[in-house]
Amino acid sequence: MQHPFAEQKSPLSSQAVNYTLITANRNYSSWSLRPWLLMKGLGIAFEDRLEPFTKPVNYAEFRSFSPTGQVPALIDGERTIWDSLGIAMYLADRHEGVWPKDEAARAFAQCATAEMHAGFATLRNDCTMNVGVRVRPKPMSEALQKNVARIQEIFEFGLSRFGGPYLAGAEFSAVDAFYAPVAFRIRTYGLDVGDGQKWVETMLNHPAMLEWEAAALKETWREKSHEAELKACGDVIADYRG
Repeated sequence: MQHPFAEQKSPLSSQAVNYTLITANRNYSSWSLRPWLLMKGLGIAFEDRLEPFTKPVNYAEFRSFSPTGQVPALIDGERTIWDSLGIAMYLADRHEGVWPKDEAARAFAQCATAEMHAGFATLRNDCTMNVGVRVRPKPMSEALQKNVARIQEIFEFGLSRFGGPYLAGAEFSAVDAFYAPVAFRIRTYGLDVGDGQKWVETMLNHPAMLEWEAAALKETWREKSHEAELKACGDVIADYRG
């Protein structure tokens, strides 16, 4: 099995790349985590630029580097690639390992990634990401129960069908990066995903996830709207942030 931080060379060119990845707060930004973890996990070098959330809407400030006024954004020379899935697709054209080599595993990984990118709205709203806290959640709505049940189904299917420890087999890939924020949410809110917990533990102990978490715990700033969303999700029973 290839080391998760082994350097990946482009199948299209041997020229060095000079990426800048722009992300936001480590505690809050689940969308930022996805491409950051993907690039770290595959050993794709990049300059790490942090643009924190300073207020509920940062559109005007973020428009200076992203056409959507949102993070993440990948800068490759004079080219800007926005949206986490757009970044993954862009990197897949240039680096090996973004998607599994096995055809069946690749099909599963791409479908599951697209499903996460487009769905699970209730999970996002009712279990907002905050890496450094632990929460006693409010009673789950039927919609949230369905989201969690589907997450469990995806995890258990991937592990059973492709053998683990990652969702599409022995190698880390984009599908793991896209569900990584869910691993933090599962821990924060104590969600039950059955045998899918094996994948959660694998991800929480991934070197890049540990690096992201360490940075999150050092963050001392708080953004009021994100903190209000957290309180609406349940009772904070532990806060490990700086």
